[in-house]
Amino acid sequence: MAGRTEVRVRRVYEDPARDDGTRVLVDRIWPRGLAKAEAALDEWCKQVAPSTELRKWYAHDPERFEEFGRRYRAELEDPERAEALAHLRELAGGRRTLTLLTATRRPEISEAEVLATMLRN
Repeated sequence: MAGRTEVRVRRVYEDPARDDGTRVLVDRIWPRGLAKAEAALDEWCKQVAPSTELRKWYAHDPERFEEFGRRYRAELEDPERAEALAHLRELAGGRRTLTLLTATRRPEISEAEVLATMLRN
């Protein structure tokens, strides 16, 4: 995997790691109880987040994750989201690690994980 950027997913509430590289929040809504100064973000890319309708339908139900991923990937074809995804691809094309941040309690079944999988491929 030489020359490819590592793409990670972490909770925005966790302390930043020294090797996080570029830290990008990918949630549409700012994380509850987190001051902007404490977030240690490089960017907030809310344009790439899933629609409110999709987020509410999904409700982080693990049994819906596969279908959520399919619907979310379809939403990412929308021009504004596609542009935001292209920006994340540019960041992932650099030499630094890209860490996608989310407020969800289970980042492994979040939009950040769907995005990370897409960016790794």
